Amino acid sequence: MIKDIENKVLSGKGISREDALFISTISGHDIFDLFFSANKIRNAFRGNKIDLCAIINAKSGACPEDCSYCAQSAKSSSEIASFSLIDKNIVFKKAREAKDGGAKRFCIVTSGKKASSKDLEKIAEMVSVIREMGLLPCATLGLLNKDELIMLKDTGLERYHHNIETSERFFSEICTTHTYQDKIKTMMQVRSAGLSLCSGGIFGLGEEWEDRIDMAFALKEINPDSVPINFLTPIKGTKLGIREYLEPFEALKIISLYRLILPDKEIRVCGGRMQTLSEFNSFVFLSGADGLLIGNYLTTLGRKFEDDLKLIRQYGLRQA
Repeated sequence: MIKDIENKVLSGKGISREDALFISTISGHDIFDLFFSANKIRNAFRGNKIDLCAIINAKSGACPEDCSYCAQSAKSSSEIASFSLIDKNIVFKKAREAKDGGAKRFCIVTSGKKASSKDLEKIAEMVSVIREMGLLPCATLGLLNKDELIMLKDTGLERYHHNIETSERFFSEICTTHTYQDKIKTMMQVRSAGLSLCSGGIFGLGEEWEDRIDMAFALKEINPDSVPINFLTPIKGTKLGIREYLEPFEALKIISLYRLILPDKEIRVCGGRMQTLSEFNSFVFLSGADGLLIGNYLTTLGRKFEDDLKLIRQYGLRQA
């Protein structure tokens, strides 16, 4: 059955929801057959290059949104640093460090429903300089409109990141201060502005496999260029702080599932990778990923740049 699904994908037919549901049931030794197929499909559609990005938390905390997994939400009692938009020179320093560490892309991330006009002017200047450094600038600034996105594109922004987060059915379980349709509208504005789109989600929130499959097929319709896969890091003080980490092989199976449903997209493993996968971190490429977020995350620590570069070399892969 796994081989039949693999052949469907390689022939360009794509897999059905029934195929995806079957994949969700795979366990035991069969999971290695799934990894083998996902790795083969990654190589066929994406080659042997791994796309690396890094981020900076440019504005932190005091977010009015109630996302249940996020320590930056005003609804959270987590002890994190809270600050307004940081000085541009700090951003430039971190961007240079990211480039020296192997990153191809650098993303400016701010908390809040959307960045203010005042902050957008400052971020536009940052984007221009980051582009001059030889990095591809990316931004995560919330529910921006088309005019704001075009302004950023004109200063050098290459990609906009806006996660769909989970399935439409489950979305209200993790956020009530904005809607799934608000997310979709913003992504359509990103495309209309002529920007590359990065959109994925977070897993381990309490969703079912059906939700994971629904989200994957929704992303197939949305057609982003890059699909970030995040795993919940339960943070004390958040609504989901009492949840457990996903089991490593469940997380890896999610990566493989997304590779089979979205064979030609960048499947980028991001937040929670180190904590969730633990000693199985080296399986990310075997299970189908062709992108990584390297360095630290927004409010949690990541791996050292050199450790991920070594991992890429050990697999006989190259940086994009």
